[in-house]
Amino acid sequence: MDHGLISGRIGYVFREPALLRRALTHRSFGADHNERLEYLGDSVVNCLVALELYDRFPQLSEGELSRIRANLVNQQALQGIAINIGLGGQLLLGEGEVKSGGAARPSILADAVEAVIGAVVIDGGFPAAQQVVRRLFGENLAAVDPGVSGKDAKTRLQEFVQGRGLPLPVYTLLGTRGQAHAQSFEVQCSITELDILTEGRGGSRRAAEQDAAGKAMALVENQ
Repeated sequence: MDHGLISGRIGYVFREPALLRRALTHRSFGADHNERLEYLGDSVVNCLVALELYDRFPQLSEGELSRIRANLVNQQALQGIAINIGLGGQLLLGEGEVKSGGAARPSILADAVEAVIGAVVIDGGFPAAQQVVRRLFGENLAAVDPGVSGKDAKTRLQEFVQGRGLPLPVYTLLGTRGQAHAQSFEVQCSITELDILTEGRGGSRRAAEQDAAGKAMALVENQ
């Protein structure tokens, strides 16, 4: 584990390096694992992202803010952050998890991000965690468009077709790839009346459907 590498990427140097080690330790590796830190980090991340959205978008309602936060703080988004900072290569995993590809498993990566932020709270307090969250979520926060980001792609596509009196999009599972611990799903989105057919991929069927819906939404907006 390279403490300096992770500290540099999250923008925080731990006074107590053992906390970072624990945050990156999966339960398969040993008893001093990251689950309690992940529990803490989960609450802290949701709170801090909520605070950022509250400050940035005073015009939005509670429901709109909640939907945007759900798009920013979920397993897929946290996995993306973990990949961006190279967290998978720093995880301490048991032999079985190493062999089964645990370092790339979405749930393990997402939990590790939350555990790291939980560790920052304990080591440096709430202000330090706020700075780390702003750094890690900065690009995603900057990309928020209040006009569309409050609703996911499937919801926006559904509202689009309903507003035109058309049948709902049809989602069809085309297949899955990979082993059980790291499957990739392929889903087709069809809107026959608009002659639209898209395919999406993701680490879950829901994620694949969202991907396909996003592609379909891009097409209908350009028609």
